[in-house]
Order: sequence, then C-alpha cells, then structure tokens
Amino acid sequence: MNLKLQSLFEMQNELDRRIERERGLENEDLVDKKILALQVELGELANETRCFKFWSSKAPSERSVILEEFVDGIHFLLSLGLILPYDVPQQMQVPELVQENLVDAFLKVYEDLTNLKNNREDVNNYVTLMEDYLMIGRLLGFTSEEINEAYLSKNEVNHSRQDQGY
Repeated sequence: MNLKLQSLFEMQNELDRRIERERGLENEDLVDKKILALQVELGELANETRCFKFWSSKAPSERSVILEEFVDGIHFLLSLGLILPYDVPQQMQVPELVQENLVDAFLKVYEDLTNLKNNREDVNNYVTLMEDYLMIGRLLGFTSEEINEAYLSKNEVNHSRQDQGY
C-alpha cells in the first residue's frame, strides 16, 4: 500500500481550520482530544470488524461500513499530524505484514496512541502510529485508491455537516 498523503493533509487542514475558526478553537490545544477521538474511532472500527468477538458467530459489517470507519480514523490521524511540531512525510510505506492478525494490529495502534500522548515531540511516534494504522487497512484488504476515494467522500460529508451546524 502506497498512500500519497499530501492532498489528504491539505483537505484535512482546510476542514480543521474551518472547524477551529467556526468554533472559536484557534488557540486551544486539541491534541489530547484528537487522540481520544482517534481511540474512539479505532474502537468503532474494531467493533465493525468483530475481530475480537470470539463469543459471537455474527459476521463482520459490510466492507463499505468498515471502510468508512477506517477513514474516520484517517481524518483524526491526519489532523494530529497537522498540529504536532514536525513535518510529516508526504508518502508513507506500510511495511510488509508485521501484524499477523487484526487483534494484534488494533492493540498496537492503541499502544502507539499512548506513546504519542506521552511524547508528542518525537516524530517517530507519529510515523509509527501512521504506519500501524495503515497496516490495519492492509489487513482489511483496502487499496490506496479505495482509501483515497472514501476519504474524499467522507470529507465532503464532514463539510456538509459543518454547513448544517453539526
């Protein structure tokens, strides 16, 4: 998976600046809130995949629902990269499959979020988080093209929601 991030960061920046301006948040430190938001989105994604629900035989949600949840996390991941004090790589490579299963991959991203919260200044914590989150996408079988298209679609929805006073 080779994801070109420049345009996604630019779109996320536009959305973030709009929200901050319209909500009067330009001078607030939103890092912890965005970390928590990403943790919640990660949980919602895990819930849709049902990868941890060993007690249930119910199938995962439809692929489109899982992709939308994955992209919700991408929004907050990009948003964090925009407000932390370093340049984010414009293109990231997801390493070969390191995690063998989704449960391990989800737990690794939770660990990465804790590391980022505890040490915001180290760009490597963010890069690791980004790579590990994209690993979940790889394990779910999403292509870069699918992620880009789903992000564009959800970004439009998010702007529309702001138009409606969401």
